[in-house]
Amino acid sequence: MEENRHHEHNVNNVKRQGKLSGIMLSKVNQSRNEEQRQSKTSNWIASMRKKKEEIVKKTGWTGSPQLIAQKYGRYGDVIGSGAFGTVRIAHRSDAEDEQLFAVKELKQRSGEYVNKYHTRVTGEFGISYLMHHPNVVTTLDMLQIEKDVCCLIMKYCAGGDLHAVILSAGQLEVAEADCFFKQLMWGVEYLHEMGIAHRDLKPENLLLTQSGTIKITDFGNAECFRTAWEMEVHMTTGVCGSAPYIAPEEYVDKKFDPRGVDVWACGVIYMAMRTGRHLWRSAQKDRDESFQRYLEDRRKETGYEPIEVLGRRACGNVIYSALDPTPTRRLTAHQILSSEWLKDIKVCSGGSEGI
Repeated sequence: MEENRHHEHNVNNVKRQGKLSGIMLSKVNQSRNEEQRQSKTSNWIASMRKKKEEIVKKTGWTGSPQLIAQKYGRYGDVIGSGAFGTVRIAHRSDAEDEQLFAVKELKQRSGEYVNKYHTRVTGEFGISYLMHHPNVVTTLDMLQIEKDVCCLIMKYCAGGDLHAVILSAGQLEVAEADCFFKQLMWGVEYLHEMGIAHRDLKPENLLLTQSGTIKITDFGNAECFRTAWEMEVHMTTGVCGSAPYIAPEEYVDKKFDPRGVDVWACGVIYMAMRTGRHLWRSAQKDRDESFQRYLEDRRKETGYEPIEVLGRRACGNVIYSALDPTPTRRLTAHQILSSEWLKDIKVCSGGSEGI
């Protein structure tokens, strides 16, 4: 791999490893005028709760497998399954074009009331449908094919997810990990500007195109922390996400800023790319010796070895800050992108598409 803008990512057509929703999405729409996009998206998010029924009606809440076939082509082959449902592939072709779509089936859970099910599904759909950025997935449609099964329609992503790439490689080369990390921070910065916190960032939820473009997916746990007319950030509560990526404040603080949770997860993701492993199982000092060792070592002059061996002070400083156990001291996504390290990272041509 060349360490410049023209390096290439060796992304194979891999199956996802982990949460099924990470299989799905591919290339977003052409980038729009940023001011128009932010205004439209912010206003839409601000009234999301009031307009859920309108969004559902607009995109076709009712439907059938036959309707999916009519709109998106031959439908049925299972490409993934798990606790959250099943992912099938739809294949549409005509004389001029051929497209693949991922169909994520969200089933009503046992004991779940219909209204709660509709709220859960439309909440995930509403956020993902409104986000438009080269490093955030685009959701195309929502259809209900059975009384208790709703489908989200997305473009198929042939590159699999980052988790599978890490498993295959063991650990990523510096240029490749840096490229992916900068793309991730572009996407997270955009979400935070739009008032959205993802709250479940992990390699399984970072999809890849075959050219190496990162796509943030799975908005099932996402939150709107600020509406269009507000300046103040609404604090959030509760533990959410996958244990190795959960920030320490989620376990101990009654309320916290959800943006810091996303930044923490990004720091953990970078270290997973560089080391090929999790540094700790859970960011709880009383329950995880590895995390307790990190807290102790980061205060020492010699530092924490896995970060120190990265070999670049500018890089280490950012990762230490992203993984600061005190959330108010953590850098924001924008500050990370403004750092000396991120400014010097050369993103590949595939990763910089649309930026």
